[in-house]
Amino acid sequence: MIDAEVLRLRKLRGVALRARALAKFLDSDCTEGQSVFARSAVMCWTIARVASGHLRAHPYLSYQRGPGPLSELADRMSTSLIALSARRRNRGVSVYAQQLRIVAREVDDARALTWSPELSDALGRIQILMHRLANELELSALAESGTSVTQRAKVATRAESSNSLDEIAADTGWPYLAI
Repeated sequence: MIDAEVLRLRKLRGVALRARALAKFLDSDCTEGQSVFARSAVMCWTIARVASGHLRAHPYLSYQRGPGPLSELADRMSTSLIALSARRRNRGVSVYAQQLRIVAREVDDARALTWSPELSDALGRIQILMHRLANELELSALAESGTSVTQRAKVATRAESSNSLDEIAADTGWPYLAI
């Protein structure tokens, strides 16, 4: 593993942990037992664990380091401010959908540029689940913003038709697929 990959995995872990913290803050309002926030928090935790496990397998101790206590405190404070702002405006779903898109972009980058086949396989499985959750969040965000039923139906049919791995790979638009 090279230095660039270590930095990429650390960034992926940080983004996933911030998204998980935001989902936990926004999930406290939900009354449903299995909300999309709870499921995406579990998925973000899985992403962070995959990245951390791959980093801890490195022989250099400096590469095995986790996030420091100050960075964890800063992340917790920033996510709580974002969550409070989103709650006040009643836009929690759309704010979290944007955060999940950032996580999806980082997962795509990490998978596209990794040398490890095990990491690539794990991130590929996560990508499939992430795209399904992103479609669900998009539907919820459209309902939250009060868009028409026809637009929600279009997004729902697109989400139902994008269950295969080939369609998901074609939607991501990775640069190395055009070679």
